[in-house]
Amino acid sequence: MTDFQNTKGLLVISRHGESEWNLLGKWTGLTDVGLTEKGVSDAEEIGRTIPTEIRFDEVYTSVLKRTEETLQGIVRGLGKPELNELPKTTAEELNERDYGIYTGKNKWEVQAAVDEATFNGLRRGWDFPVEGGENLKQVYARVVPYFESEILPKLQAGENLLMVAHGNSIRALIKYLDDISDEDVADVEMKFGQVLIYRFESGSDRPVEKTALQANIVQTDA
Repeated sequence: MTDFQNTKGLLVISRHGESEWNLLGKWTGLTDVGLTEKGVSDAEEIGRTIPTEIRFDEVYTSVLKRTEETLQGIVRGLGKPELNELPKTTAEELNERDYGIYTGKNKWEVQAAVDEATFNGLRRGWDFPVEGGENLKQVYARVVPYFESEILPKLQAGENLLMVAHGNSIRALIKYLDDISDEDVADVEMKFGQVLIYRFESGSDRPVEKTALQANIVQTDA
């Protein structure tokens, strides 16, 4: 898909830019930290990556400020201040995963303190238990029903939607949209600066087309 001029039923997804805790290597979860200067700059680069011909009808973010700050960077980079006049929904269902007792801990220090299976389970596992927090299966259980009830009908009706969310809430949605197995979801990652564009048709519960774009940014290891 290259011509978005008159395309309808588009869901454009971006992850937030580098946050203050991403920079420090900390698991952030529901902690409401802001973007770094690089995160702000990266958000503007994401905006320059999104095709300018897409005509958006509505915007979705989580309730955490790093998604709103990213949205504003996207608006600047895309050069469309009118996006701020569109209906915008902030939804807790799109929030980042709650890391429980690991929130605020440096992930590389945790890696050094536990065995490889435990670390991989915490970081990328589907249903690995997280004390006081959520695993990806639990994130899926809130993201996907919200998508099906609130977002999908608008896509089926031909609206174009912009969503700015988080690594794990987006991974959960990708699992659903791309029909990825529980075993293979560990390999799914939403990189910083990546833009996913899914196209839906009337009556289609799943996308009929997918495009992946990548902003020209230096990756943060999340």
